[in-house]
Amino acid sequence: MGLGLLASSTLKTSRVLSSQYSRFRPIVTKPSLQSPDASAAAPATQPEPTPPPPKKPVGGARVHFTNPDDALEVFVDGFPVKIPKGMTVLQACEIAGVDIPRFCYHSRLSIAGNCRMCLVEVEKSPKPVASCAMPALPGMKIKTDTPLAKKAREGVMEFLLMNHPLDCPICDQGGECDLQDQSMAFGSDRGRFTEMKRSVVDKNLGPLVKTVMTRCIQCTRCVRFATEVAGVQDLGMLGRGSGEEIGTYVEKLMTSELSGNIIDICPVGALTSKPFAFKARNWELKGTETIDVTDAVGSNIRIDSRGPEVMRILPRLNEDINEEWISDKTRFCYDGLKRQRLNDPMIRDANGRFKAVSWRDALAVVAEVALQVKAEEIVGIAGKLSDAESMMALKDLLNNMGSNNVWCEGTGTSPNADLRYRYLMNSSIAGLEKADVFLLVGTQPRVEAAMVNARIRKTVRASNAKVAYIGPPTEFNYDCQHLGTGPQTLIEIAEGHHSFCSAISNAKNPAIIVGAGLFERDDKDAIFAAVEAIAKNGNVIRPDWNGFNVLLLNAAQAAALDLGLVPESSNSIESAKFLYLMGADDVNLNKVPSDAFVVYQGHHGDQSVYRANVILPSAAFSEKEGTYENTEGCSQQTLPAVPTVGDARDDWKIIRALSEVAGIRLPYDTLGAIRSRMRTVAPNLLNTDEIEPAAFGPSLSPDCSQKISLTPFKAAVENFYMTDSITRASKIMAQCSAMLLKK
Repeated sequence: MGLGLLASSTLKTSRVLSSQYSRFRPIVTKPSLQSPDASAAAPATQPEPTPPPPKKPVGGARVHFTNPDDALEVFVDGFPVKIPKGMTVLQACEIAGVDIPRFCYHSRLSIAGNCRMCLVEVEKSPKPVASCAMPALPGMKIKTDTPLAKKAREGVMEFLLMNHPLDCPICDQGGECDLQDQSMAFGSDRGRFTEMKRSVVDKNLGPLVKTVMTRCIQCTRCVRFATEVAGVQDLGMLGRGSGEEIGTYVEKLMTSELSGNIIDICPVGALTSKPFAFKARNWELKGTETIDVTDAVGSNIRIDSRGPEVMRILPRLNEDINEEWISDKTRFCYDGLKRQRLNDPMIRDANGRFKAVSWRDALAVVAEVALQVKAEEIVGIAGKLSDAESMMALKDLLNNMGSNNVWCEGTGTSPNADLRYRYLMNSSIAGLEKADVFLLVGTQPRVEAAMVNARIRKTVRASNAKVAYIGPPTEFNYDCQHLGTGPQTLIEIAEGHHSFCSAISNAKNPAIIVGAGLFERDDKDAIFAAVEAIAKNGNVIRPDWNGFNVLLLNAAQAAALDLGLVPESSNSIESAKFLYLMGADDVNLNKVPSDAFVVYQGHHGDQSVYRANVILPSAAFSEKEGTYENTEGCSQQTLPAVPTVGDARDDWKIIRALSEVAGIRLPYDTLGAIRSRMRTVAPNLLNTDEIEPAAFGPSLSPDCSQKISLTPFKAAVENFYMTDSITRASKIMAQCSAMLLKK
């Protein structure tokens, strides 16, 4: 027993000792610690670590050196970067491939420097600097990833979240919110503020923009956009300190045609889309990159859809056309794509009512009537939303029937399609920025092409370019000299008697923009002759500059004129017995004889449906692949984002099927084959995203003996928000025209 007790007591003692010594760290002696010389020599023997390869610029940014001597070198996180003189530290970091967080900075707006999220450390600077507002200097050493910069960003984020509500689960910005992303990347895991969060009253900016101003972080992007890009003084900053808020001072709606863009540039959920509110999360949507057809600009857009429904439309970056903005009509007309749609082929019965029939029956009726009519009594009109493929098929069908009376609405009854410079924007949309004097003749770009107007405003702000206007009184969002309302002023300038002649002749790059509304005038040839006389006297057309521009109204006009959709006689519609309307809703059908047989092929039950005998349902631009040419002659393609509605078909497929039923089969069955046919007529339409300049100028224009009528010019667009069958069917556009248009 004595040995057993001794063993147990020894075991207990060893446990106590081990538990006491376990609190202390064991001391290990290394040779390097004993010999300082050895430790100093050790690093010398190790090879130096190879530096990581340089990063790619953020967002594919490219640097353009106008003068190589002005280039300066800075160091970003140890890497040398060459940048042009005048760039900011933030831009230098982007070129070096380092993405600096920011809320208030935007590359297309003036610098505010008030969010302080972009703080970086600069050598020899006592404090972190705001990189968006600090100009880069030669040899500057910028550090973006130091503990000081990280702590500064964490502190800024803590202040931003101090009054920000925890609305993420019910906020429409969730999933695409800069504040969410940056609080995850740079924020702390806790806040130290225990005070009550402030709240701000929401503002009513109209039917398009929803405001939850408690979420606002006062970055002032919306204020700068409204003032600088949209040209309206609607938004501003009110109050000081904790009472600071963004508003309209006197309660009013935001009346700009570009107001929807403040939704895109708002970094938080303070400004969101009112029609899209609580409809979907961004990760549920399928994005399709396509183009807009509501005007002749061809803005690049992304259609976000869920299943068969278009949920929203957002802009896509294209520096040459729309930069990164789109008009409100482009952005919010999408609900018109699901209203008033034509689903099935229909025939009007003896009682005047439409009844749904099969495609076979509908095409048989149309073919039977078409073959009984004389060739010169067959007329075809393409609508303003028609793609080039369907217009090619329509022209071929009517030509095979023996008729050449086919045209596109908006081009007039006797358009001049021989000289391309007479219907294109020859200086290009981006080229307008080089102009220093503008003469607008019978055009109101703010309602006819909002993105072209934004480009003119940008030029006026940047270079103080002069703008003069001849036409009915209208509103501009830049300084504009109203010279007169009609052709009389034009004649005075052409003859050199007007005071504005000196401005044109002294300008380096003068630009004349003629509105396509003049195509509908009987004296359009004489007006174009007068404009060409001004261009000749003012040296507007030179080898290095072509300032003679025509601003088209519709997406189909340029392609229609390139394909030669020109009617044989100007009054063919008055003697028509068979009228084929392919989406044409703005044609005056009062001139059509009462016994004429009218076929309407389109996607909406709009104005022309009431006169139709047969309805053939077709696909809208969001449901088909098609080629469109914009006002500067750049061909672009739409892509299908959603399936077609009901029993609708693509326009060219309907015409191809009708040709077979009528016994005059067209020689193409696929989109590739019809484009091969287009190549023989207008090869430029197949060069996607390329501008084909007009080959000839005014030197080939024929002498005009026509006299100018002194009738004043008329406005081409009465209602900006309702210009075609899609926008007229849109409930959102109806609200806009009711609330925003000045009565």
